[in-house]
Amino acid sequence: MLVFKGKQEIEKLSLQPKLFISVNDILAEQLLNVLNNASIKTVAPEIIFGKIYDHIGFSAIKEDLFRHLVIARLAFPLSNLKTIEYLYRYQGLSLDTDAVYRFLNKLNNSIKEKVEQIGFAHTQSVLNGNISVVFYDMTTLYFEASDEDDLRKAGFSKDGKHSNPQIYLRLLVGLGGYAIGYDIFEGSTYEGHTLIPFLEKITRKFNLNKPIVVADAGLLSKSNIESLEAKNYEYIIGARLKSEPDKIKKEILSHTFNNGKTIKIKKDDNTNLIVAFANNRATKDEHNRKRGLQRLEKQIKAGKLTKSSINNNGYNKYLSLNGEITIAINYEKFNNDKVWDGLKGDITNTKLSNTEVIDNYKNLWHIEKAFRMSKNDLRIRPIYHRLRYRIEAHICISFVAYSIYK
Repeated sequence: MLVFKGKQEIEKLSLQPKLFISVNDILAEQLLNVLNNASIKTVAPEIIFGKIYDHIGFSAIKEDLFRHLVIARLAFPLSNLKTIEYLYRYQGLSLDTDAVYRFLNKLNNSIKEKVEQIGFAHTQSVLNGNISVVFYDMTTLYFEASDEDDLRKAGFSKDGKHSNPQIYLRLLVGLGGYAIGYDIFEGSTYEGHTLIPFLEKITRKFNLNKPIVVADAGLLSKSNIESLEAKNYEYIIGARLKSEPDKIKKEILSHTFNNGKTIKIKKDDNTNLIVAFANNRATKDEHNRKRGLQRLEKQIKAGKLTKSSINNNGYNKYLSLNGEITIAINYEKFNNDKVWDGLKGDITNTKLSNTEVIDNYKNLWHIEKAFRMSKNDLRIRPIYHRLRYRIEAHICISFVAYSIYK
């Protein structure tokens, strides 16, 4: 059809009449004369995403509406009302709003378990059955509302939306970021109270034999470490080198590092601290420090800093109070931090080599990317639902969409 339209335009521009007219040309011209916007469907999302949906195995879920909602989340991630408009306008599907909400009401109980089993089977297939290492992270999803309930509660927000009610989303993936399982918790829940129940639930569901858990430094707390060890989990967790005891910091800085060098320091009977140095990380760390310093200098010059600005948050740690009223930068403290540029630490109770620990931790970026994809590309937030089962249905649809997107 587009080729035919192109030929028409060429003829108009060249002002040359056609010598021959084919039957196909006549049929195409007749078709164009009767077509309107309502007659056109957007087929690419179904052709591309639908094929992957079937390949993973989600076609085993015999719910056409579920398929449509997942593909719509990938193609045009909008609110449910906008999704209904999209499906009508571009797919020719006329859906009743109440019917969609009734479907969401039943979705979680009837489909979530099947969704996870299909997703896990696909991940297991991609990884050739080897799921000995898993990557854990959590994030917060906020709501554009002020009222709380049993699920949506105000708490520490990773999005900076501390006044908005939120929920916690926990995610477990395998190597490469392929999805294993997820769960949601109340927005005010303490991290340490849900970590082990979540891991136990997922590993029991999929019969995983105590995989090594890899997580970022946000999980680093005495209670979390004790909980993991009490349940006989091996782990690799990002360390905060500058927060280590003075004895360990002195031992780290007693070494001369060059690119790629690693050292192992025994913390206690169960755990080791693996420290690695990389030139590119050193360059990045120095750049970030200088950029943070320049920002502070601009704020001081503009008179925007007060006593309350003096804290250990980010680069504010370089601020000090001269006399009773003058805010200044402690350049000595800034320069002393240079010795830490390029150094990265991981705490582990595994028997893996230094290189294996570091390489496994490096793969954590996949789960961080999973959250970025979910929040940005799939627009999992903000969530416009209020009822718990609809919120759970929204997360379930987004989980399937992520598996396809991945």
